[in-house]
Amino acid sequence: MGETIEIKTDDGVAEAYLTRPEGDAGPRPGVLFFIDAIGLRPRIMEMADRIASWGYVVLAPNVFYRDGSAAELAPPGDLTIAENRERFFATGGVMERVQAYTPDRSDPDTLRWIETLLEHARAPLGVTGYCMGARLATRAAGLRPDLVAAVGGFHGGGLVVDGPDSPHLMVAGARAEFAYGHADGDHSMPVEAVEQLGKALEAAGLSHTNEIYEGAQHGYTMADTAAYHAAAAERHFETLQGLFERTL
Repeated sequence: MGETIEIKTDDGVAEAYLTRPEGDAGPRPGVLFFIDAIGLRPRIMEMADRIASWGYVVLAPNVFYRDGSAAELAPPGDLTIAENRERFFATGGVMERVQAYTPDRSDPDTLRWIETLLEHARAPLGVTGYCMGARLATRAAGLRPDLVAAVGGFHGGGLVVDGPDSPHLMVAGARAEFAYGHADGDHSMPVEAVEQLGKALEAAGLSHTNEIYEGAQHGYTMADTAAYHAAAAERHFETLQGLFERTL
């Protein structure tokens, strides 16, 4: 039972995909779904629907609404072809959008997404994020520790960086359980960064898993790209479902 809704923010109107279990209008825990750098598209909706089938109301906003609609930012070619995927990231303005989505923009947006989700769902909330979305999911737990009980982050990049805005520093104020599934050999999240993230979670006294999925490259959950790794994607779904069952 999915639909596209519009969310008003201080900087414009964002479209978002909202989905819930079919035939179920009762109160359900909410899950905020942070998209990857490619954007809001059918694969994201498919993943959100699967999570909703577990018994949750899921909201997946187009975080790049300042740059255009989901349709306007959609890849022009078939990203299951490796060359097309590489070209899209190199020439499609993708990384410029990601780099421009700094905490001064993303944090107010996240609070607005949570507010909207609670219009359709109940707390406690879960959050899951992919690629750059893993950073946003991590920050969400620190922004609203009173509401966010579970965080999943998969093939995330830049979770540990220099400076006070590093996402991993947000776990100090969180009260959620975390589950991270890192891509193997990911230059945006090297082993040293994975270890530093684990130390931050341990220092905060938070239950967590912080694993590297061997053989799975960055983007492994995305079946509409050449990075897809079916076994790793299913492992991520199993991990996420277990996390939400324990916490929500």
